[in-house]
Amino acid sequence: MSTTPSDSPPLAVPTPRPRSAWDSWGTEPARLPAGAKAIASTLLHGTPHPVPRRDRPALTPSLLSDADLAALRAVTGEEHATRDDHTRALHLGGKSTPDLLRRRLAEPQSAPDAVASPADHAQVTALLAAADRLGLAVVPFGGGTSVVGGVDPDRGTHRAVIALDLTRTAALLDLDDVSLLATFGAGTTGPQAEEMLGARGFTLGHFPQSFEYASLGGYAATRSSGQASRGYGRFDDLVHALRVATPAGELHLGRAPASAAGPDLRQLFLGSEGAFGVLTEVTVRIRPIPGATAYRAWTFPDFASGAAALREATQRGIRPTVVRLSDETETRVHAAMGGHLTRLRGCLAVATFEGSVAAEAYATRDALDAVFVVHGAKSRGEDPARSWERGRFSSPALRDTLMDIGVLAETLETAATWSALPALKRAVTDALTESMAATGTKPIVMCHISHLYPAGASLYFTVIAALSADPQTQWQHAKDAASRAIGVAHGTITHHHAVGRDHRPYLEAEIGALGVEILRAVKATVDPRGIMNPGSLLAPDAVSAAPPAAPHA
Repeated sequence: MSTTPSDSPPLAVPTPRPRSAWDSWGTEPARLPAGAKAIASTLLHGTPHPVPRRDRPALTPSLLSDADLAALRAVTGEEHATRDDHTRALHLGGKSTPDLLRRRLAEPQSAPDAVASPADHAQVTALLAAADRLGLAVVPFGGGTSVVGGVDPDRGTHRAVIALDLTRTAALLDLDDVSLLATFGAGTTGPQAEEMLGARGFTLGHFPQSFEYASLGGYAATRSSGQASRGYGRFDDLVHALRVATPAGELHLGRAPASAAGPDLRQLFLGSEGAFGVLTEVTVRIRPIPGATAYRAWTFPDFASGAAALREATQRGIRPTVVRLSDETETRVHAAMGGHLTRLRGCLAVATFEGSVAAEAYATRDALDAVFVVHGAKSRGEDPARSWERGRFSSPALRDTLMDIGVLAETLETAATWSALPALKRAVTDALTESMAATGTKPIVMCHISHLYPAGASLYFTVIAALSADPQTQWQHAKDAASRAIGVAHGTITHHHAVGRDHRPYLEAEIGALGVEILRAVKATVDPRGIMNPGSLLAPDAVSAAPPAAPHA
């Protein structure tokens, strides 16, 4: 089949997926593990300040006129563009801890002025044209799982802002089983993609922690990296082609497996976070469903020996599907949360291995084991790896329940070369510890490696602390201290969470003033009035926007 975008009927339409709740990560409250309350009472320093949940949000009033709404409905149909508060509340922004804390407060929540749900690329294009003409800001909205302020309903300098909900675009549009390529509507979620591919014997293999809710368009727009990145690659590695709608026109990017036809324009939109346009269709590389999976866990005497083992295995080309190394603190806390306060001393590593047959999976497992043993690892069998896999999507929902008992749990991530990694880990750990201790809430700071490259690896930090009386300021100061430490220690400000609004102040230090000017120039070309996701990736005043059109009569 062709991979060229078309308006042909989809090959498959997925089962609808539930939207996560307005004030929490998931749809149901998460149950705390057995040892969580013990950690809260014995390991945390400071007096917890629980922040109770609210029954319903108070929203800012919609500023969208009746005429504006009529223009949107002329594109989507009356039932797919709305100002009703229930729908607006489901599009308040992302799901960082500051986002969720803010939604527990009494003040009105900043909400989009309307939500429009286009069915396909043609309707997205028409909606952008209408918004550009009317002077309305547009925030593309997939699963709403951003943890860096990437989907906040920010009007910028515009009269109103609409959330462009891409849920209705979910579909398998094309499948080339010779080239192993599949084209999806950008609003397709991870589970929906696996459902439709699995029925045909294929998998995408992209499983970030946001898998249950996030969309493929969101994966591409944020350069997502799934937990199986060592085996399958990052999402940007999986993207073959993109179809993009912008206020200035549309783009079809990617036609061959490789090309020398100038700079790769796909790279301008991978990681663009809706600031340049809307990714409407994504063509991705797929694989046959593996025939066998193997599991193994180890403990290392310390984090340094475990990191050295990961580096050697990666540079020798050994490719487990998943591999993760927890530091001593994370290993101890996870054991305590499971009620095993004295088990799993040292640093726990877990891995999974896939193959078309069992022998292939076992061969990779044994190759990794041989390297690990040289670095002092002791096998812990399969159970810790299987246990991790069973709970791998549940951790974000625990934040909501921990807030109920006055505990802050938040994450941040970075990456660096192997030679820079030890100093980066120390710098970020110290910055988080010192900043939060200054507020009287000395934290537990945990870290793991979960994405590997021949030249380096990612570091993923989890911070647990008693919520202070001013939790927003508490975390804002800690995140700023950690972000500055990352820059000084030559890490990237984000490995897979993207820039959004939270990391925007630190972007220029990483890519330089000229780099920011290049991004401004791209935005000015494809979005001359600056309607696309104002404030995400680039500051609104960084765009030389043409004056908006007069309000629609």
